[in-house]
Amino acid sequence: MNEFELKILLMVQEVFQCAFLDFFMPLITHLGDAGIFWIIVAVVLLFIPKYRKVGIAMGVALLLGLLIVNCGLKPLVARVRPYDYLFQKTGETFKLLIAAQSDFSFPSGHTLASFESATVLYLFNKKIGIAAFVLAVLIALSRIYLFVHYPSDVLFSVILGVGVGLFATFAVNKLFDRSKVRLKNSKGEEI
Repeated sequence: MNEFELKILLMVQEVFQCAFLDFFMPLITHLGDAGIFWIIVAVVLLFIPKYRKVGIAMGVALLLGLLIVNCGLKPLVARVRPYDYLFQKTGETFKLLIAAQSDFSFPSGHTLASFESATVLYLFNKKIGIAAFVLAVLIALSRIYLFVHYPSDVLFSVILGVGVGLFATFAVNKLFDRSKVRLKNSKGEEI
């Protein structure tokens, strides 16, 4: 599998590599570093009463994703990064445009956090969600362009991210629905 996907990554470099993308893709990918952009968005939403539930759902999704990926899948699968695999296989080094990553390749945490967050945002507000999905797609593509993830790392993370985003939104909506029931007085009026 690594061999086939390595060929895809090398083809991406051959077809798309240019000065503009060499400048643009590192900027885009850094928005996903440690999920910090999405964490900031979630925290800001927590301070806006109208969007507090969205911020909570994003926080839940990001936390679940962190646990699933960093504590579970990455160490379990232990897939080497494409640039390391290239070196092991051929002795060639790939000139990275960002710092070498310190963890395993599968799955992509940047992509996961982006799609979790975009899914939550889309479910609460379609216009904002579409913009978030555009950014999420760019971050995902940047991971492939920058040679730090295989396409299957990214594709799996997209699917998992959407699933975790859906679950977090469902869970937070249920929690809020239950809390509304509890916040009624004896006459059934909301307090």
